[in-house]
Amino acid sequence: MLYREAGQYKSSYAADMAVFPLREDRIGIAVILAIAFVAIPFFGSDFFIASVMIPFLVLSLAAIGLNILTGYTGLISLGTAAFMGVGAYACYKLTTLFPDVNIIVLILLSGLFSAGIGVLFGLPSLRIKGFYLAVATLAAQFFLQWAFVRIPWLFNYNASGAIEVPQRTLFDIPLTGASATPETRYFVCLGLVVVLTWFASNLVHGKLGRSWMAVRDMDIAAELMGIKLLNAKLMAFAVSSYFAGVAGAMMIFLWYGGGEAADVFSIRLSFSILFMVIIGGLGSLIGSFFGAAFLSVLPTALKFGLPALGIPLSGATAEHVTYMLVGGLIIFFLIVEPHGLARLWQIGKQKLRTWPFPY
Repeated sequence: MLYREAGQYKSSYAADMAVFPLREDRIGIAVILAIAFVAIPFFGSDFFIASVMIPFLVLSLAAIGLNILTGYTGLISLGTAAFMGVGAYACYKLTTLFPDVNIIVLILLSGLFSAGIGVLFGLPSLRIKGFYLAVATLAAQFFLQWAFVRIPWLFNYNASGAIEVPQRTLFDIPLTGASATPETRYFVCLGLVVVLTWFASNLVHGKLGRSWMAVRDMDIAAELMGIKLLNAKLMAFAVSSYFAGVAGAMMIFLWYGGGEAADVFSIRLSFSILFMVIIGGLGSLIGSFFGAAFLSVLPTALKFGLPALGIPLSGATAEHVTYMLVGGLIIFFLIVEPHGLARLWQIGKQKLRTWPFPY
């Protein structure tokens, strides 16, 4: 009886079209934000924050970017990791050229470079789609990954070819670098993810989002209705690549703290993000969080949780078990529930609205 819309009257079109029309949904979002901003930083260990929460936030943002392109617009992409790499290298170059600019601003600006590259590789979507578009984005993945290794200007001619994350501060608090605490990096990641998720929610619920969904359902009918396919598809590539670029910069500067980005942003990462979208739910922002939570928490839970319970499991075995579970779940959801965990969440909420009645 706690999840009801009885007595919640809507006196305006804005209230009726709200993203969270029920009071219980708004309270739930407030509770989740309170847990994320208060409970986790104060009660979570450094290991939990650095190994679980920060990867979850970074991968959630990348999954949202791919979901905008694949879930909302219907354009298949296998080059998400490459666009993340563009954002990481762009942020690295920006920190070199503008050392006095705040690192959060540079992370947000790095997504613009990724958006430009995404639009460039999104041009074939005007003529091809489906499997052929997937191959085109796969070519972008291989080309950009080659560029990350073969163009030394991108990594400032370092002999190791790795990105060296400098220390940047805000009010004398280190945000990046070796002295930045996991809590500080977590707060930066959380703030960026909350703001960009709010931005994505407004996009998909507005005019642009409706045009994306029309293109996804039937592009010819959408064009006959007056939607310009050129603008809609390229904007989808731009927004998706922007989110991926910001996620890539966050991955290197706030999660790994440096490293060889060419190895980090491989085709394996592109498939992992695609699996997150499939398991979480295509065309759903909350599904991106569900999928990222599942694929980021599962390896850590198997590697450290089972041995803590007395079940011996090596790291290599945990990795193999993760692959088996993810593959089985992808097949299961594609057959049983193509809309993923997000659809199961919606069904559960609908059941609560009518409980204890079966209709």
